[in-house]
Amino acid sequence: MSPREIRYDLSVVIVSFNTRDVLRRCLETLDTEAKQLSLEVLVVDNGSCDGSVDMVAQDFPAVRLIHVGANLGFGAANNLMFPAGRGRYTVLLNSDAFLRPGALQLAMAHMDRDPETALGGGRLIGEDGAWQPSARQFPSILNDFLSLTGLAYRYRSSRFWGRADRTWADPQEATETDWVPGAFSIIRTSVLSEIHGFDEAFFLYYEEVDLCRRIKAAGYKIRYWPDIVVVHLGGESSKSMPNAARSASGAQLTLWRLRSGFIYYRKHHGRAAWRSMALEYGWHLLRCARNRLSGRPGSDEKAAESCVTASLIRRAWNETKGGRISPQKPW
Repeated sequence: MSPREIRYDLSVVIVSFNTRDVLRRCLETLDTEAKQLSLEVLVVDNGSCDGSVDMVAQDFPAVRLIHVGANLGFGAANNLMFPAGRGRYTVLLNSDAFLRPGALQLAMAHMDRDPETALGGGRLIGEDGAWQPSARQFPSILNDFLSLTGLAYRYRSSRFWGRADRTWADPQEATETDWVPGAFSIIRTSVLSEIHGFDEAFFLYYEEVDLCRRIKAAGYKIRYWPDIVVVHLGGESSKSMPNAARSASGAQLTLWRLRSGFIYYRKHHGRAAWRSMALEYGWHLLRCARNRLSGRPGSDEKAAESCVTASLIRRAWNETKGGRISPQKPW
């Protein structure tokens, strides 16, 4: 990432894939924020076919737009735009994430006050105001086990069982954390350049976890601030697909998650990648067998789901050679 001339306080980078309507709403909220701040908005379109590019070009002429023509994945698309940003801070914002008034001003103020923090996130909520995990622990075999078994959800008020998503914590309390979701984050542009942006081995999933891990390894902090509120819908790109394609898309997304998970574990934990695979594979084989034998209503569907997931785990493991390589893109 090349040095750039700083002209703005904030460079807001949005990656979009077939999310025209929510992208419009996202950009409208940024228009309101721009009246109070020095910011630029940069949109990378990952090969949308829903008119997103024309909408941005016609209705938001101040936005700097790149139409890639293919789906590069989340990390690579962001990396494409990062060198063009001219802000002191870079803000990552999903096209289906909408800033509450004053969010960017608060985010910048927090970063200005705490030079040791390189990346910060806010409180994510659904359209109905429901809490979403916003300050999280790094993945581990234990955390994966608690999630797979449902123990993390069942005992979510416990510091131990609810550790991965910090479900035990008061969401109104600011904290230092391991990582924050990529739906919204503010990053020191200098640090983003220092660590060379996202690792493009991750096509989708785990890229922000890896980014935060490398930022912490470089000696900086990751923080969560609850007064920064962002409404996050989630899953909007998959909703743009025809109904008949969504089941296949769900399997594809699961495959992508598994591939990225194995790459992440191999990169940061070496041989623990095998334990990660064995845990999830064994769990789904057991779940498949148990539901086939139970005879309870819905058990056949659960058995079939776990059998499909087990086959995807084998496929992802083989295609990444145990997390050692990233398959040819686009995935």
